[in-house]
Amino acid sequence: MAVFGSFVNASAQQADSLAVPQSKAWVELAAYGSTISRIPFWLHANQWGIVPTSGNVISLRTGIEARKALTTDSKGRPNWSVAYGAELVGNGSQHSKLLIPQAYAGIAFKKFQLTIGRRKQYVGFNDHELGTGAYMWSGNALPVPRIQLGFEDYVPLIRNFIYFKGFYSDGVLDGKRPVTSDLKLHNKNLFVRLGKPTGLIQLYGGFNHAVQWGGKSPYFTENGQMPTGWDKYWYVVSGFKPSGKLDGISSFDNNNRIGNHVASLDFGMELDFKAVNIMFYRQNLIEDGSLFYLNNIADGLNGAAIRFKNTDGRNVTIERLTLELLYTKSQGGTEVSDTSAIRGKDDYFNNGQVRDGWQYYGRGLGTPFITPQSENNWPRYADFFTNNNRVWVLHAGMQGKFNSAIWTSKLSLSSNEGTYDQKLPKPLNQFSGIISLEQPVDWLGGSVVKGAIAVDAGEFFDDAIGIMLSVKKNISF
Repeated sequence: MAVFGSFVNASAQQADSLAVPQSKAWVELAAYGSTISRIPFWLHANQWGIVPTSGNVISLRTGIEARKALTTDSKGRPNWSVAYGAELVGNGSQHSKLLIPQAYAGIAFKKFQLTIGRRKQYVGFNDHELGTGAYMWSGNALPVPRIQLGFEDYVPLIRNFIYFKGFYSDGVLDGKRPVTSDLKLHNKNLFVRLGKPTGLIQLYGGFNHAVQWGGKSPYFTENGQMPTGWDKYWYVVSGFKPSGKLDGISSFDNNNRIGNHVASLDFGMELDFKAVNIMFYRQNLIEDGSLFYLNNIADGLNGAAIRFKNTDGRNVTIERLTLELLYTKSQGGTEVSDTSAIRGKDDYFNNGQVRDGWQYYGRGLGTPFITPQSENNWPRYADFFTNNNRVWVLHAGMQGKFNSAIWTSKLSLSSNEGTYDQKLPKPLNQFSGIISLEQPVDWLGGSVVKGAIAVDAGEFFDDAIGIMLSVKKNISF
């Protein structure tokens, strides 16, 4: 299996749910502890919002994911099938919570699927497991409930040469928000793959576009209401500016795009050699016109995901290695002008109207390195979502085997400068790392025991050491 398939779309919790190999259920008991009141970064980041950022935690989790064929073709492959899933997480801590990370149902004809509900889903070209997370959708927050229609796995446009996938969805950003309320979410994407599936080289390209819109906000609105209705929806989907063509909306909305637009333009190249498979990827950041004029071309996520082959029979191995550079400090520069090609101060994940920004239940939907104000002790940036979106991150993720156990590590060094309008006293360096060990055992007829230790050391977060221990029973049916 190619790296792009295994790294990006292999599990039921990732974008290509159609690739689920079998139905499964699970029960897991996990415990978290820290030397301070805050849990270290890599114990809670990119965990779908189910791990609190503070306190000692006992977590009980159970879930089910299934796909059942309703009809099959002459070769036994599914034609019509149904998919469904549900997951419950109970966290016992200082602020105990019951969470529902997943609750969805879908029906599919071959690879074309309609899904309704809340479902774990990754989008974009990057290593979701060992990397820092995709710029837009990293798996850092609870999944957003939505209706989604599309091809979730690659289908041939020209067999053995051009393949595509993509979806179109709309949802709601429910839950209490500090500034806005009743926000809707629009999200669509399209990705193309060029090259033979078994060839030496494959090329990838595509885009992911999302908009928060149609809710209530005290900023730049008419009577507190952001534009809503079918006549406004076209501008949400297309990204075009109304340019004064619409009545009953604020001048802010008429002269800008309707809603808070967040997007990425992704490219990848996969090389499949005899001994190693390498996936290079780049995610370009889009939040206004800066990328069109190449003002913020320095910003983006750059990575290489490497899978080593022929490691069987060795007691200690490194089977996967991912290296990344995330850079968001340019943002088009310090100048802003609507009458020229200058598009600066992009202020990633913040928005003048949707002041509480690109987040869901207080957790960033995108890269966790653009941190919410609630997760650090530095000066507040008014009532915006983040006070730290000018960062660079050097990151290495590794995974291998130690006898029958699987070990995984993530090591991240970041430089943090705050925002253009709310700078930190100086660039603050921060190291965050984690190493985990996962071992199958015979308990309960076969279970998996996992342990992890994580460390934060530096200037941006308080120094901390944390641990995690869990026992998970997987049930196939």
